[in-house]
Amino acid sequence: MPLISTNKDKCNLSYTCIRVCPAKAIKIENDFANIIGNRCIGCGNCVTMCAQSAIEYRKSEDIVRQLLSGNDPVVAICDPSISGEFDDILDYRNFVGMIRALGFDYVVEAAFGADLVAYKYKELFNNFHGKYYITTKCPALVNQIEYFHPELVENLAPIVPPGIAMAKVMRKKYGKNVKLVSLSPCVASKNDVKVFNGTDGNIHAVLSFIELRKLFEEFGISENSVEYSEFDPPFARLGGLFPISHGLFQAADIDINMLDGGIISTEGRNNFLRSINEFKTQRNLNQHLDLFYCEGCIMGPGTSLGGRKFSRRSQVITYVRKRLKTFDEEQWKRDLADYQDLDFNREFISKGMNLPEPSEEEVQTVLLEMGKGKIEDQLGCGSCGYESCREFAIAKCQGLANFEMCSSFTIKNMNTYIKELGTINEKLTKTKTALKESEKIANEERHLAQEASETVSAMLQKLPSGVVIVDADLKVIESNRSFVDLLGEETRLLNEIIPGLVDADLTKLIPFYKLFSTVIINGEDILNRDVHYGNRLFNISVFTIKKNQIVGGIIRDLYAPEVRKEEVIGRARAVIKENLQTVQQIAFLLGESASKTEKLLSSIIKSHTSGEEEKGK
Repeated sequence: MPLISTNKDKCNLSYTCIRVCPAKAIKIENDFANIIGNRCIGCGNCVTMCAQSAIEYRKSEDIVRQLLSGNDPVVAICDPSISGEFDDILDYRNFVGMIRALGFDYVVEAAFGADLVAYKYKELFNNFHGKYYITTKCPALVNQIEYFHPELVENLAPIVPPGIAMAKVMRKKYGKNVKLVSLSPCVASKNDVKVFNGTDGNIHAVLSFIELRKLFEEFGISENSVEYSEFDPPFARLGGLFPISHGLFQAADIDINMLDGGIISTEGRNNFLRSINEFKTQRNLNQHLDLFYCEGCIMGPGTSLGGRKFSRRSQVITYVRKRLKTFDEEQWKRDLADYQDLDFNREFISKGMNLPEPSEEEVQTVLLEMGKGKIEDQLGCGSCGYESCREFAIAKCQGLANFEMCSSFTIKNMNTYIKELGTINEKLTKTKTALKESEKIANEERHLAQEASETVSAMLQKLPSGVVIVDADLKVIESNRSFVDLLGEETRLLNEIIPGLVDADLTKLIPFYKLFSTVIINGEDILNRDVHYGNRLFNISVFTIKKNQIVGGIIRDLYAPEVRKEEVIGRARAVIKENLQTVQQIAFLLGESASKTEKLLSSIIKSHTSGEEEKGK
């Protein structure tokens, strides 16, 4: 099973995951966001940012249950970030008791592994011979370098992460048959099961803090249901600080003075990416890099949502300070001596997952197809998930994106159809003089036109986008159900009393009514305008139906689940074009006085008839 995957039934194609993915590891295919497994670095950004919870990481509860039901002893290795996650448990001894209640035979802290690893870094940095290193305690960082910066693989510090170091300690202490479970805030570390398989640092399962909470709930275990219990030795000194910036170096008394130290420590996605690029390109960046992809391990994707970074940081520091009050330094030194002979080295592989860069000609061709050949047309609205239209075009060339992801492209296509409708309307006007036929013919035409109006009105109600047509006084002439649904419950109640909101005052319905009044006044269409409405984001186009008299609006909720592409694409050139034509015709009918209705309806029928005859020529 892949590390991260998408539940396609929950995905609504908001493209948020594309926006936050640092690896271009997401491709829109078959109507949902597909995770490209061999490009994913496991950072978990997409998991935490998806509002629909459509993206999930691989769960390990079943594996842990199997291990706990077996005959071999099972060790829980707790990441130091756990003190920031479980701040609702007042005494850490209760927390240890809760873990033992799940069935674990031993409960230890990965912090001692961090102590061991910290001194390996101290040795590495003290033996400096002109080569600068990047720390490798963050699995997402290691993946980023191996996949996308192969030239920096040689700069990765050849040292295992603290959790793996502790796994080696446990295997030496309890024997080769012991089963090891890491309790971690890191989703990427779940792949350490595979990375270190076959070594004495092998871990059998990685359980996120969220999964651990679920197991507590499943087994009915709480702080009040267990007795105090202490962690099993060996105990750490300052290794518990490694989940936060500079913590690992403080554990080994490494000089982090900015003038004398020579180490840059930073955290967070943007700093992470910028620092790697500068390390690669700037020759004057002569320092080691200590990086966290997340805002420190305390904010990893395996932690509960809504946690506060600095509060968690404070909890970690407070816990370490508390443990130091009973710290036995002499025993700690003996433990270090007992386990320093273990092999904490590791190797890295250049996997080279960079996609081929398209030529400038290919990029420009895509931009032209999108209608964005000019710089001023490249809006860069970000609704597709990419930072700029150019980045989108590159992704399209690389097979990661498709045109339907671009909202302005879709709206511009609709605009083309709207302009064509204008031409048809002019023809309708010219056919008015031909409506002086006999009463019988007029009645027949009236009947046919009424049927057409009702049919198209019904079709209008099926359109997924909100549509509203108003007159020069901003009074509603016609609207569809999607428009009513966009505005909420009060508007739905009003629509039940006044179907279609006919004659309702648009200024009382929506706060962005000035877009409509502007188009009525100056006659210039407003297309692809993004407007915030409460906690939603609307994409709005307002166009002229009858200059200075009637305008129509198409409103799209960018956060709402989209209509399946088979309907959007397949009907965009046939059904939507015809629907929009009829929307303007209906608006034209409704805007004229009742005394001219007969003439207008007959004109429409005649115009449609003549149009079909022209197509047949």
